[in-house]
Amino acid sequence: MKAGVIVFPGSNCDRDLAVAFERVSGRKTDMIWHKDSTLPTGLDIVAVPGGFSFGDYLRCGAIAARSPIMRSVVEFANNGGHVLGICNGFQVLIESGLLPGALMRNAGLKFVCKDVELKVATSRTAFTSNYRKGEEITIPVAHHDGNYVADPDLVKRLKDEDRITFTYADNPNGSTADIAGIVSENRRVMGMMPHPERLNDRHLGGTDGTRLFESLGEALVGA
Repeated sequence: MKAGVIVFPGSNCDRDLAVAFERVSGRKTDMIWHKDSTLPTGLDIVAVPGGFSFGDYLRCGAIAARSPIMRSVVEFANNGGHVLGICNGFQVLIESGLLPGALMRNAGLKFVCKDVELKVATSRTAFTSNYRKGEEITIPVAHHDGNYVADPDLVKRLKDEDRITFTYADNPNGSTADIAGIVSENRRVMGMMPHPERLNDRHLGGTDGTRLFESLGEALVGA
């Protein structure tokens, strides 16, 4: 598995994300600057990390979504490539049109930073195959605009198509239907607000996030 991580001004989880991929793949992760216009060749997955791209001016992720590299990420996704967006990366993917819905200010209007319990809503994706449906895991959140908003028709469609990957056991931000992560129609693009790369080492508190990267490694091995 060959991974690339996009880096914007204000990204602060890019190196953690690169380390998570490298531990699984044994290959160096390509760090891709937002002003680049093309992706490196041979990538199996592109990841958009958490942080505060462009200082979260306008809407979170709105400026980053219009960076030169995102045109190539959208093309990569439209051609069937796998894309992962975490926290601010989820916001960027929504602003880029790769995922539906919106991410708004937390219901409590406060920044939330803590470990939360997630329920695995599906294991039928390349991102979640090493989890069991219904399993509860612990993953940290750190966001101010993580309130996933979707109208009833979209929520029904996401449920009917088994496209909700994670839900909150105790909703920290007001997200519609407790949604913490979703996938695209072709199941190759996933966005999630919690940070699996931050629970990827037992010395740092746990490894519940590790299986997400292991899932990808197994799904994309030899790709």
